Amino acid sequence: MVIIRENEEDLYAGIEHQQTNEVVQALKLISRPGSEKIIRYAFEYARVYGRKRVTCMSKDNIMKQVDGLFHKIFDEVAREYPDIEHNHMIIDIGSAIIADRPHSLDVVVTENLYGDIISDIAAQVTGSVGLGGSANIGEDVAMFEAIHGSAPDIAGLDIANPSGLINAACMMLVHINQQQVAEKIKNAWLKTIEDGIHTSDIYNKDSLRKVWTQEFAREVILRLGQEPVRLRPEKYKEGEGMSRIKLSKRPKAKKELVGVDIFLDWDEADRDPNKLATALKPMDRNGVKLSIITNRGVKVYPNGHPETFCSDHWRCRFMAEEGKGMKHDQIIDLLKGIKDNGLDFIKIENNYTFDGERGFSLAQGE
Repeated sequence: MVIIRENEEDLYAGIEHQQTNEVVQALKLISRPGSEKIIRYAFEYARVYGRKRVTCMSKDNIMKQVDGLFHKIFDEVAREYPDIEHNHMIIDIGSAIIADRPHSLDVVVTENLYGDIISDIAAQVTGSVGLGGSANIGEDVAMFEAIHGSAPDIAGLDIANPSGLINAACMMLVHINQQQVAEKIKNAWLKTIEDGIHTSDIYNKDSLRKVWTQEFAREVILRLGQEPVRLRPEKYKEGEGMSRIKLSKRPKAKKELVGVDIFLDWDEADRDPNKLATALKPMDRNGVKLSIITNRGVKVYPNGHPETFCSDHWRCRFMAEEGKGMKHDQIIDLLKGIKDNGLDFIKIENNYTFDGERGFSLAQGE
């Protein structure tokens, strides 16, 4: 199984803010070109290396916009590769299958955070997170590393399993078309594992000898030129390598502003959303109307459930009259009215349609 993850965007963009005393936010950014690039790479990888199926993993049953876009692009790209099977899994059940039946998967493509998590699950299923190598592939350069990163807590102690770096080095050699060298190293490593020479993270009752970092490396060197007997010897495909990914051209969608979400820091003693709605009612003017108030994504006005726990962080959605659209001047007027009423707005998000399709999520309960 090969896991291919996007490596620049998603929550790893690191855009975070504390907005009220009780609530912080992180922005999850998923772009069309970033998604298409990694998804197309997964299909190209499958084609070059003779893989049969690509599986997309996302959480678009909940995050219908961000993960929904990733899944949508996956389906679009898959149609261009009729020779390769494709399917989609929700990330939670996909993670469970990686832990239980990894042999049932071939190539997995997913977003940044999900890929980070499931790569560790996959490595641990094989015996240890210390076994997995990884590649960071760019258009012009590539960098290879163990999936666990630098592991500074055990640096210099001679206890780390060097297998992750050895496997990453083999991936690098394949990438630069030195397959025979990669095979020689990988098979020596497999023979070392097969012979029961193990570092402490994978040492068990069936192991022959526990070794430390440098000793394990020396054992691998001693086996250069040998192949495993019980484990399957590695045979890398001689090939052209990965081609540069070309993104598709799409016409620009018609974008129309139809509403705005204004986030407030409001901490009245009883936190009654009906009182907040009353304070916002004067804003219903100039073709703009308060449509819903949510707290932590759950609808609390109108007709919210009184038992819903409310924090001091409120989303107030104002929508334009049907078919009329909204202007930026109307948003500025809204913000001025909110300020004049003594309310603290902390953020706004404009709500758009693209070619008539809603580009924003509905609230839980809406």
